[in-house]
Amino acid sequence: MSTPENREAASAAPRADSASFEKRRQRRAWLFLLPTLVVVAFVALYPLAQTFYLSFTNARLGTGEPATLVGAQNYVDLVQDSYFHDAVLLTVFFTVVTVLSELALGLGVALLVNSQFKGRSAVRAAMLIPWAIPTVISAQMWKWMYNDVYGVFNDLLVNRLGVLPRNVAFVADPDVSFWAVAIIDIWKTTPFMALLLLAGLQLIPSDLYEAARVDGATPLQQFTRITLPLLKPSMLVALIFRTLDALRVFDVFFVMFGNRPDMQTMATYAQQTLVSVSNIGYGSAISVALFLIIAVFILIYLAVFRTEEA
Repeated sequence: MSTPENREAASAAPRADSASFEKRRQRRAWLFLLPTLVVVAFVALYPLAQTFYLSFTNARLGTGEPATLVGAQNYVDLVQDSYFHDAVLLTVFFTVVTVLSELALGLGVALLVNSQFKGRSAVRAAMLIPWAIPTVISAQMWKWMYNDVYGVFNDLLVNRLGVLPRNVAFVADPDVSFWAVAIIDIWKTTPFMALLLLAGLQLIPSDLYEAARVDGATPLQQFTRITLPLLKPSMLVALIFRTLDALRVFDVFFVMFGNRPDMQTMATYAQQTLVSVSNIGYGSAISVALFLIIAVFILIYLAVFRTEEA
């Protein structure tokens, strides 16, 4: 005869088996992930921990003397370092200008290539060419085009169109150097932003637009009430990727300006201190400061992302 106790025991057995199966799955998942975690720990976490440690020492290359702990002295010097302050301001301003410009232009390009027109596939492939070119090559190419003697921009703006009264040294002139390098980054990275946003656009169901057209919504209303709200997660992901890249920018500035003091980003300043000056301790402190600034931006974006999701 079936009793309530028997029925409860019978129903508890499958639940226990399910819990046991889930625990086995988790153990196996961690077992499969273990090799990857070991590689990540060796490749990323160990160098990061080593950098943190060196930032508290006076380590230098070529002195032959062992590194000794100096506490927070490197960070105290960093707070008082005007060159580092300028590098932080330049990097953050560069990040804001380029990322926002790339977001606006990338959204326009993504909307264009997402529409139906003849040759759309060819346009999609062609728009990725700037992004596919290695940054060092594209930066050197633009540096030649910016040249004040034989560059194509001066030839076009001065000799052919007559827009400028004289040749401009776009790379050497402090008044235009920043905007010259910002244009290079925008030209190169806008396709990447457009690609990420295009992927988000293609996830939006077309039925929503058809229903909106039936209800009499204008294209502007469709964009503001359907496209933008549903595209926000993709926009946030694109902003995170591009912000992190912009804060770590090194190659385009180094190719264009070398170690010119007024055009040093945080990454180029860290490279100069570590390699050129051979000050490992202070250079590590700069790298840690760069890491912390990037972490702050990540936390801000994650907070915004959680707010949007809620």
